[in-house]
Order: sequence, then C-alpha cells, then structure tokens
Amino acid sequence: MKNNSSSSQTRAIHNRSRLRRVSSVSWLLFCCSFLSLHLPQRSRAETRITPRSVPAEACRIVVTDEQNGWPVSQMELITTHNVRFVSDNAGVVAFDLPELMGQEVWLTVRGHGYERKADGFGSRGVSIIPESGKTIEIQVTRTALAKRLGRLTGGGLFAEAQRFGQYTELKESGILGCDSVLNARHAGKLFWAWGDTTLARYPLGIFQMTGATTSLSPLSKFEPPVHLAFEHFRDAAGSPRGLAEIEGKGPTWLSGLVSLADRQGKKRLVAHYEKIQPPLTSYRTGLCEWDEQDRVFRSLKVLWEKSKEGGQARRRTQEPTGHPVRWTDQEGKDWILFGDPFPYLQVSDSYEDWLDQHQWQALESPKTVVSVDGPNIKVHRGAIGFSSFRNRWVALFTRIEGESAYLGEIWYCEAKSPLGPWGKAIKVLSHDRYTFYNPKMHLEMTPKSSPILLFEGTYTHQFSGNSDQTPREDYNQILYRLDLDDPKLKPAQSQ
Repeated sequence: MKNNSSSSQTRAIHNRSRLRRVSSVSWLLFCCSFLSLHLPQRSRAETRITPRSVPAEACRIVVTDEQNGWPVSQMELITTHNVRFVSDNAGVVAFDLPELMGQEVWLTVRGHGYERKADGFGSRGVSIIPESGKTIEIQVTRTALAKRLGRLTGGGLFAEAQRFGQYTELKESGILGCDSVLNARHAGKLFWAWGDTTLARYPLGIFQMTGATTSLSPLSKFEPPVHLAFEHFRDAAGSPRGLAEIEGKGPTWLSGLVSLADRQGKKRLVAHYEKIQPPLTSYRTGLCEWDEQDRVFRSLKVLWEKSKEGGQARRRTQEPTGHPVRWTDQEGKDWILFGDPFPYLQVSDSYEDWLDQHQWQALESPKTVVSVDGPNIKVHRGAIGFSSFRNRWVALFTRIEGESAYLGEIWYCEAKSPLGPWGKAIKVLSHDRYTFYNPKMHLEMTPKSSPILLFEGTYTHQFSGNSDQTPREDYNQILYRLDLDDPKLKPAQSQ
C-alpha cells in the first residue's frame, strides 16, 4: 500500500526542485538577452564562424605486398572508432583525421586475399603514429593464389594518391560503378561493354549497356598500379551513354559479344540481347549488331518472347550467350564456342551461320567440377580460353555456395579440349561474405608464351547478405593476375 503522506512530500520536493531549475534557466536566458542588447553589435561579416584549421597535408599510408613490394588496392584500414579508409589503385590512403594526428593509432587491416598476422588477442592490424607529410608503409601477406592488380572501372581510381600530387593527369570517366564486362577484338581495337551502370547524378543510372574502346594491348605492364585508357562512348554533353536502347521497357543486357566476318569478308560486331523485367528475369531475347555509323546496337531478330510462349521458360544455354571463344577442331573446321564458362553451343565461324539458329549445335556442359580436395563443386559463370604456355584450355569460374561467400570464390581448372573433360579444380581467390561473379579472362592482353593469366570480375555486396559496401570499390570490375607457373597450381595441372 502506498503512503499518501510520503507521496505528498515527495511531490513537493520534486516541484521545488523543478521550480529552481526553471528559475535558473529563466535567469540565464534573461542574462543572455540583456548582454545581446547592450554589447556592441558586430557586422554580418564579423559574425561568420571561421572554420578550424586542418593539417595542410595528410599522412600518406601505402599498403604493399610483403612478397614483391607491389601496392595493394582495396585494403581497409579501420580505426578503433570505426572510421574506415580504403587504399586506392596505388595502394595509398590519405589519413587526415585531426583527432588522431600525432598520436599512436591502431588500424585494423583487412582485405580479400590479403591479411596481417594476428596478435595474441586475435587482432589483425598495426599501430602507427600519423603525422602531416609523413609516409608510412604497411605490409600485408597475400593469402590467395591470384594477385590483385587493381580496379578497372568506377570513380576515384587514384583519389587517395592524387591528394599528394600523384596521377593528377588521369581524368575521371563519369562512371561510378558498372556490372559485368564483355569485350572483343574489332576494327583494330578492343571493344568493351558493361552492364547496368551507376552515375553520380541520380541513384538510377544507365540500364542499356555502356561501352568504350582501348588499344589491343592496353597494359604496358602486368603489375600494379594499373589504369586502362578507356575511350568511352559519350553523348553530346560528354556524359557516358547507353549503347543498346533496344525496343521494350526495362534494361537491356548483352552477352556473347564477338566480331564475325560475313561472306564478303566484312567484320561485324554482334551480340545476344535480353530485355529484363522485375525481378531480373527475361521477357524477350534476340540478336543484335553494332551500327558502325550511329555507334549503337540494333536488333536483328527476336529469338524468344515470353508473351508468345505461354509463359514457357527460356533456356539460356540454347542461345549464343556467355563469353565466346574460337576453336579449330581436328578436321580443321573453325567454330565459335559459346559458354559461361563451359561451352554449351557451337556455331560455325561466320556471320551468316551465327544469324541462322538452325546452324547452331548444342553441346553438353558440366554443371559441377571435382575439386582437388575431392568433393564436387557447383559451377556458376565464368570463361575459358587456350593458354599457349600450358598448351591446354583453362577455365576460371565462380563457385555457387562457396565456403566464404555464396558467389565469392574463383576456381581454376584445365582440359586438353575445350569440350572437356575438365580436370580437378583449385580455388585461386576467395572473398569474405562478398560477391565476385562473372569472371572474364584476358588472354588477348598478354604474350602467347606468357604464364600470366589476367582476369576480372564484378565485385559487389549483392547476393552476399552483406550490407557493408566497400566505398568506391563496390559494383565495379577488379583485375587480377594468376601466374600459371606458380607451384601451388600443380594439383590442378597434374591431370
């Protein structure tokens, strides 16, 4: 039972205390008002707040591979109060937090495929004393077989290093992010095309493919830092533009990009297209060709349309999609093999046969591959190509339901024929709860006798269940290097 007398006393004390607080506040407001009325008034310019001065120069941190001294991009440096820096293509971070300059600072260091050794408490990082104008090197150990060379697309490729006067001659493309890549040799250049593309001006960007060209040998060296001199296709205002505004609502996705000669010997750049509706499903597919004059892709024919098939599902592997490669069979006949990664369709190497679906021949394509450790692994998308160094066909693909991420592991395997059988696969790259899909090899960029195998893929948080997006890096193409003479690849090369 409550004591009414005690309750009344308590309320009285509370009211007196509240009255004192109100009186104090009122007195303070009165004093402030009095002073504002009687103190000399400053001019409007004099009452502006002057920003606090900041260090004239940040502390330059460079992340390097302890094995070869190469700069390592995409490494995250995280303070104990959760401020995150990410190294750019030069491996550089501009550290400029005024509250931490000149004192000992712990930085957690993390990055896919690279690490710092854990201390006694399991923390992986380094202690530094950041000072204005100072350069600090942080070495990391590579844990993946593949070596990260850097980001190819997006904004701020060298943004951190540019704060120190480096790479200032490089211009921004106007593109902040883009989906998976296609490329083909055509008209004396490498033609590049990307999927859905992010711009700065609005969350919804370009959904009709974007593209560019480079020289046939766009890299002078195969180590970081890397930068490709893309000549982007732009509109009259100079902004990146769509290349495949094919009739129909929704995005246009291209695939199977290849340059083919017709009967008169004219080279034609062609591709397969899909029109997309929510939630990321096709409602129409067809074949299209690059218009050399208007520099856009135009539809040639429709292959399949959902509305005309009674809702019947379309089988992607029955159409010329994926990453095509050329192959000459034992009889000397030239073919284009379409696969993603392993061939599921072959077409005679001619424009007319590509255009005539009655000339297409279906192939059996494996859905799983045996790993060097024994169990079967599910194959997602990827690419194959012929390695003169290995004198074999090689494949790189993303694994479905990997141990570290649903679509974050890249695997390598070999075969004597592009039609298989494919040998045991070995993991060459892993991402921790992050996606890296649709890898594309670039055998065309390296000398035929070289053991260097270049590949890129789309780095994104999508499909990973991880909402923590890497600033600047997310939803972009990252280039890697795999050395086929690495002894650690032997288990996949012994078949």
